[in-house]
Amino acid sequence: MEVKTSLLDNMIGVGDMVLLEPLSEDSFLENLKKRFEHNEIYTYIGSVVISMNPYRSLPIYTPEKVEEYRNRNFYELSPHIYALADEAYRSLRDQDKDQCILITGERGAGKTEASKLVMSYVAAVCGKGQEVNKVKEQLLQSNPVLEAFGNAKTVRNDNSSRFGKYMDIEFDFKGDPLGGVISNYLLEKSRVVKQPRGERNFHIFYQLLSGASDETLKTLKLDRDFSKYNYLSLDSASVSGVDDAANFRTVRNAMQIVGFMEDEVQSVLQLVAAALKLGNIEFKPESRSNGLDESRVKDKNDLKEMCELLGIEQSVLERAFSYRTVEAKSEKVSTTLNVAQAYYARDALAKNLYSRLFSWLVTRINESIKAQAKTRHKVMGVLDIYGFEIFEDNSFEQFIINYCNEKLQQIFIELTLREEQEEYVREGIEWTNIEYFNNAVICDLIENNQNGIMAMLDEECLRPGTVTDETFLDKLNTICAEHQHFESRLSKNSKFLTDHSLPHNCFRIQHYAGKVLYRAEGFVDKNNDLLYRDLSQAMYKANHSLIKQLFPEGSPAKINLKRPPTAGYQFKASVGTLMRNLQTKNPNYIRCIKPNDKKSSHIFTESLVCHQVRYLGLMENVRVRRAGYAFRQAYEPCLERYKMLCKKTWPHWKGPARQGVEVLMSDLKVPAEEYSYGRSKIFIRNPRTLFFLEERRRQCLQDLATLIQKIYRGWKCRRQFLLMKKSQVVVAAWYRRYAQQKKYKKIKHATTVMQSYARGWQARKLLRQLKHQKRCEEAATTIAAYYHGTQARRELRRLKEEARRKHAVAVIWAYWQGLKVRREYRKFFRANAGKKIYNFTVQRIIQKYFLNLKKNLPSMSPVDKSWPSRPYSFLDGVHAELRRTFHLWRCKKYRSQFTEEKKAVYEEKLEASKLFKDKKALYPSSVSQSFKGDYLEINKNPKYQKLHGAVDEKVLLADAVSKINRANGKGSPRIFLLTKKSVVLADQKTGQVKASVPLLDLASVSVSTQSDGFFALKLKEGSSSAVKGDFLLSSERLIEVITKLYRLSAASADRVPLGVDISDEFLVQFKNDKVCVKFIQGSPKNGGGGASCKRKNNRLLEVSVPSTA
Repeated sequence: MEVKTSLLDNMIGVGDMVLLEPLSEDSFLENLKKRFEHNEIYTYIGSVVISMNPYRSLPIYTPEKVEEYRNRNFYELSPHIYALADEAYRSLRDQDKDQCILITGERGAGKTEASKLVMSYVAAVCGKGQEVNKVKEQLLQSNPVLEAFGNAKTVRNDNSSRFGKYMDIEFDFKGDPLGGVISNYLLEKSRVVKQPRGERNFHIFYQLLSGASDETLKTLKLDRDFSKYNYLSLDSASVSGVDDAANFRTVRNAMQIVGFMEDEVQSVLQLVAAALKLGNIEFKPESRSNGLDESRVKDKNDLKEMCELLGIEQSVLERAFSYRTVEAKSEKVSTTLNVAQAYYARDALAKNLYSRLFSWLVTRINESIKAQAKTRHKVMGVLDIYGFEIFEDNSFEQFIINYCNEKLQQIFIELTLREEQEEYVREGIEWTNIEYFNNAVICDLIENNQNGIMAMLDEECLRPGTVTDETFLDKLNTICAEHQHFESRLSKNSKFLTDHSLPHNCFRIQHYAGKVLYRAEGFVDKNNDLLYRDLSQAMYKANHSLIKQLFPEGSPAKINLKRPPTAGYQFKASVGTLMRNLQTKNPNYIRCIKPNDKKSSHIFTESLVCHQVRYLGLMENVRVRRAGYAFRQAYEPCLERYKMLCKKTWPHWKGPARQGVEVLMSDLKVPAEEYSYGRSKIFIRNPRTLFFLEERRRQCLQDLATLIQKIYRGWKCRRQFLLMKKSQVVVAAWYRRYAQQKKYKKIKHATTVMQSYARGWQARKLLRQLKHQKRCEEAATTIAAYYHGTQARRELRRLKEEARRKHAVAVIWAYWQGLKVRREYRKFFRANAGKKIYNFTVQRIIQKYFLNLKKNLPSMSPVDKSWPSRPYSFLDGVHAELRRTFHLWRCKKYRSQFTEEKKAVYEEKLEASKLFKDKKALYPSSVSQSFKGDYLEINKNPKYQKLHGAVDEKVLLADAVSKINRANGKGSPRIFLLTKKSVVLADQKTGQVKASVPLLDLASVSVSTQSDGFFALKLKEGSSSAVKGDFLLSSERLIEVITKLYRLSAASADRVPLGVDISDEFLVQFKNDKVCVKFIQGSPKNGGGGASCKRKNNRLLEVSVPSTA
């Protein structure tokens, strides 16, 4: 059974600030500090999650933790960001409610990390599958790309988001992600040209210089040395623990996963390099004759390299840095720019270039991750946006950031109150109005279309005449002087005239989070965000495709004399769209707080945390939640948790859960005004009542634990006793068994001994009888053997004596016969001695001859003509015959090694020798060439698959030839195929059959006597193939082609052998005309080494064949 837990179990401090008692700012901070020191970085305010940045890795984000919080009630486990993510995801999936998660906080508070955790949790718990995993991977990998281009190292955070991001993740009806849409707000583009001390420019600049290959940097015309670029601060170029080179590889990989093409990546890197190069362009003053100052580029090398990167003509961009054209109706006025204005133009171009590149990146990512299906989607929005900012020097950026936070606070209060009211109405509990600070008056001060600060700023920027920050401040002092949340020393309100904490060039707004002092200097310029039209037009003229997309207003066809909308107007419109979007979704809040400014994991700076608690409005949030009922819980978990406090509900309540809770509360005598019963929940007004229940439960659990221990110990002792008793019985049984077994073995042993003695006596008695019987039998056998031996020896002596007598007679007879033969032979020996000696000598000479011949035999090669010399002249005939016989035998052995294919080749070679030897100069060079036949590999080459299908018979020869055109003598490439029945010519490129000639239609073949490859196939007159005339072809393998043609014609009994005409001048029939082909010797033209054909007139083609030395 699954064990249910609660955030109230083993609680360090208070897990939900709504239950904090007493509620004060000090107790609020003390609770946060206590939980932070025990690594409890998450705390609830109702359904709002407070997240403290731990500045180190904690083991609370493992896959096991994901499974622990999956499909669990929000208050069931200790506070965690996974609980909020799971609650939002389940509401979206099961209840079909669009969700949004609003993440706010100061720089370095961990907003970006919180958004990553939310997305990673949703990715882990949603469905699986190849397509789903691809979508999840693209959504997750969009973060590294946006962080590289939109994040930077600041004093308070090494990875600070310098833009606001809102991502809508779209899901299908099963809860599987389909895609997403990202919106970005107010990129801090001023960081491109200037960074505060101790901070860096955007990450991508350092990652590119550190991680790109040398070849890439050379292509982008960059150097790894940071000090060579004016836009990069050097005091914080390297960050401890950050590997820019590895991060660059991660970004490249992420861009590939998201769907960027390689040429798009290169274009983006070129624009980043161009922004760096812009910072190195410097200007020098130059006086004109009319007394006006103008600027000129000092060193044009960086300008040249930048123009080469972007494909811009150098002179066009150089002029745009020196002149400004102002258009008014039909008039154009060109004015020069001084050095200060030129630097302003350069920085404005760099900021606009980078800002528009970032917006293009967001749009490009949206194209890749957007949902493909057209059906309605469920949406979960994640808002990671800058928190309220109060610095020593606050300017236009802080003003609009704080305006955005005012709007978020307004919608937060409205949605929180609406959620409370809806729950009260849903549960049937009376709703009472809650008093709270409504910051709508502050929002109206800023955004009012008539008298709002932003409207007046836009009005100042658009009006003619001299416009400065001072005139803007004067207008504020005139119109907003009486507003209760606006303060200025120059206003008509006398109470601020002596306030020395308020400088003359500043104004102060009392926001919901506190008073913020804004310096009016730079408001007008930053709101204008002006980029000279000359620069826009110069950028549009670039040959770089991406640049044209980024500067569409530079197109001559889109000239608009209206001023572009101001930065404030655009941001106000974006915030309005965001607010309308959030109003349609169910909100979930994550408030991020950083504990210290030193990025330390064990320091809790109370003043800093208190400052963030105030401007995040957390105390206001707690008060709103506690204005009605501080705690509410469904009846089932409430009864399950507190049922042990009442005997009637313990251990099991069989009725409805609500009745059980009513019985429980009645038995505990809790005052009726401290709680109310809803339709599905019990509402507790005061945290003291909840803590009273928890204390009673803790005591009861201790009593239950004691009871359980007592019962367990008794059960354990009884179990031990029964086990010992059972063991004693078993031991006794085993012992009795052992004793009986031992007694039985003793009796058995004695019986066995007695039996062995009796059996031994019987066996010995039987043995004595058998031995006596055996001795008697052996004695009779011995006597008989001696008798038979005596008889055999007597017979042997008799036979030996008889044999000696017969042998003596034979020996005597042999000696007598030998004597007689010797007497007769002596008479003939002297007469035949010479002849016998001659024959013996000759026999020995021949024997020696054959032995020497065996040792000195030549090799087995048929072409080896060597043979040992004869020793004597009388062996001439034998010597010659043996040489002939050995050569014939050697040739037979050589021929026996041939395969059928090799025999056929040699037969063709022999036929070629008969046809062309001493007749054709090309023949000797063909002897060493093997006749392969299929040189194009028709069957294997897929290029000729179509041609192979068109030829039904086996291809005997396939080669590339040239067909000679009679019109100009030039050759056209053709494929020459020879089968048993026909000759086929096909187009070499397409494989289409151009001509097919049956062999029966061939009359003869004509060739020259020289070393060329030209031959003419002459067709029989009147045949179907002779309509277009004869074929004049050229081939490098002429000998093989004609030999195979000749053999095919000669092999058939019903054909006349093909005639082969070898002559340096012959006629060829082309349709109705006969043309003479004449071969002459001459040097090749154009340095070529082969024969060339040229048309002399309508009746003559002349072939020039290079002469051979």
